[in-house]
Amino acid sequence: MNEPLNFNPSLPPLLSGHPVLPPLDPFKAAVAAAGSGEGEAGDLFWSCDTEAIAFAIVLEPDVQRSRVQEMLFVLMVSAADALGAICPPEMGISWNWPVAINANRARLGTAQMIVSDGDDENGAPDWMVVGLEIGLKPTSDAEPGEDVAATTLWDEGGVEVEAVPALESLARHFLTWVHRWESDGFKPVHEAWLFRCDGYRKTVSILDGETPVIGNFMGLDNYGNLLLKVGEDARVFEAVDHLSSAGCAQPVVGQNDKHAG
Repeated sequence: MNEPLNFNPSLPPLLSGHPVLPPLDPFKAAVAAAGSGEGEAGDLFWSCDTEAIAFAIVLEPDVQRSRVQEMLFVLMVSAADALGAICPPEMGISWNWPVAINANRARLGTAQMIVSDGDDENGAPDWMVVGLEIGLKPTSDAEPGEDVAATTLWDEGGVEVEAVPALESLARHFLTWVHRWESDGFKPVHEAWLFRCDGYRKTVSILDGETPVIGNFMGLDNYGNLLLKVGEDARVFEAVDHLSSAGCAQPVVGQNDKHAG
């Protein structure tokens, strides 16, 4: 059995590391700290688990509530860059809107976000937390590729990737993309995110409450919400209503074959 990591990663100066021992969840720990007022912007809670990469960052946004979800897409784009820097080049990172992260089209992990209920005097939420969980090593005895719906970095050839160096890379790339977002707005994030999106400009299925809706994935609006053409109608699905894996937009098998290759 793997022993938990017992040392702190080397993080950029703007981030402060807080190790979380398994089975505690770093995302829940970050939310609890932010909600109690003990956490502050830049606090990064990370799991000492050696079979997954899991972390969460407390942020204090200075934009209106409608824009804070842009940080979710900033995190995902930065994660793709970070993994690209440390993983084999043949590993293709993509995602399903809005939070499912894939490696070679199999589920690798999930992004997370929660926003405080209260706003400050400028209409910005008091705090928010974004987080990421990525499978690092197999947790079962199944052969690689046996479960086509799930994978890990190890299964996809990243056998030399270790949790702490990966966390350090993810943290650095996140701050790089935050700086770009602050300088250039959401547009470069929007474009980079769509470039890796499974289902973009294809037929996808998504839940409206508990009802499946099938339509053409036309793109994202200026805040990262899904634009879906259903028949002759254009509909908008809010990212904040689809933050679970079950709520993600999935390409419809059989209806996108003409796009293959």
